[in-house]
Amino acid sequence: MVFVTISGSWLRTARGAGLLSPDGSIRSTIFAEMSALASATGAINLGQGFPDEDGPAEILDAARQAISDGLNQYPPGLGMPVLRDAIAAHQKRFYGLEVDADREVLVTAGATEALAATLLALVDDGDEVVTLEPFYDAYGAVIALARGIHRTVPLRLPAFLPDHDELRAAVTDRTRVILINNPHNPTGTVLPRETLELIVDLAHKHDAIIVTDEVYEHLTFGVQHVPVATLPGARERTVTISSGGKTFNTTGWKIGWLTAPHEIVTAILAVKQFLTFVNGAPFQPAIAVGLGLPDEFFEHIARTLQSKRDILSAGLAKAGFDIFTPQAGYFVVADAAPLGYPDVATLCRQLPELAGVVGIPISAFCTEQLGREYASLVRFAYCKKVEVLERASAQLGRLGR
Repeated sequence: MVFVTISGSWLRTARGAGLLSPDGSIRSTIFAEMSALASATGAINLGQGFPDEDGPAEILDAARQAISDGLNQYPPGLGMPVLRDAIAAHQKRFYGLEVDADREVLVTAGATEALAATLLALVDDGDEVVTLEPFYDAYGAVIALARGIHRTVPLRLPAFLPDHDELRAAVTDRTRVILINNPHNPTGTVLPRETLELIVDLAHKHDAIIVTDEVYEHLTFGVQHVPVATLPGARERTVTISSGGKTFNTTGWKIGWLTAPHEIVTAILAVKQFLTFVNGAPFQPAIAVGLGLPDEFFEHIARTLQSKRDILSAGLAKAGFDIFTPQAGYFVVADAAPLGYPDVATLCRQLPELAGVVGIPISAFCTEQLGREYASLVRFAYCKKVEVLERASAQLGRLGR
C-alpha cells in the first residue's frame, strides 16, 4: 500500500534512509528485499549480518537460568545492576576506562536503540550530524527523525579511509554530533589513531559531541581497536555504543548499551524510557556472563572470524572479484567490475539465480553521489558456518565461467 496522503515524521525518516520513492511510496530496505529473495529462492544469504551458529553455552545457559529464576518482568530503567557492573568492568579491563556503573551506563534494546535515543536526545532542529560514508542505514533515518541535517565524509579507496581535509571541512560550528562507526560497517575498516585524534580535536574546536558505534570492537584482525573515549580530552564529550549481539552471536536478543558522562546519560534516558522503556530482563545477566569470559574467548572469536573472512575472500577472488580485505567485522567488500558488472544493484538481484547467493550493494549504504562511484561494489557476510562459506564460494565460481 502507498501511503501518499498520510503526513508525519515517517516521511522524513524514510527520506533520511533513502527509502522514499518519487511517487511517495516506501521501498523495502535492501536488507529486507534480499533476505526475502534468499528465502524465496533458497539462496545462501550472505546479505544480512547475522550468524548461523549459537553463542557460547555459558551465555545461553545463563539466559535459561534467568528465565527459570523468574527474571521475566521489567528490569530497572538504566538496566540491571549485574549488566551495568559487567559493562563498567569490561571498559576497565580492555581499555583502562573508569566508568561509574550507576551513573555512566545505560542498557538499551540493541545498539540501534542506543543510537536513536542518543540522537533524539542531543540533536535539535537544524543541527548538523557528520558521519563517514558509506554508513549504516539507520544513521540517516534517525538523523532525519531528529530533524538534523546529515553531512557525510566519504571513505576513499583503496583503504576506505577519510581524507583529513574533507573531514575538517565537514565539521563546523553547526555540527552538533560527529557520529562514527569504528570498526566500520560495511567496509571493515579500523580507523587509525591519527584520524580519531583529529575527530577529537574537531569536536573540541566546534563544541560537538562524539557518538561512536563500536559494536565490532572485539572482531578485529591483527589491528588494534582504539576506543575514542580513551584519547586525551575525549571522554567528557563521547558517547560510546556497543552491544552483545555481534560479539556473542545473540543478535536477536537486542541487548545493547552506551557509556557516557552522567549528564549525557541522563539526557538520553529521558528519551529512551519513552521508546522501549526497558528490555530483555533475562538476557541482561546472560550478556553480563559473556562480558566476563576469559581473554581466550575474545581472542578465539576473532581468530575464527578471520579464518572465515579468508575462506570467503579466497572464493570471491577465484570467482573474479577484486577484494578489499577487511580489518574487522562481519563483511567483505568485493568489486564486481572485473566480471563485467559495473552496477551491482542489478547483479545482486540476479545472484540467487546465477550463483545461489545473496549479497548487498554498497550503494545501499551511500548517498546518491558516492553510490554512483561505488556502484560496482558488493558486501558479503562471512559470519556463517565454514561449510556454508565453502559452498557459497564454489557457487560464486559460476560467475567467472
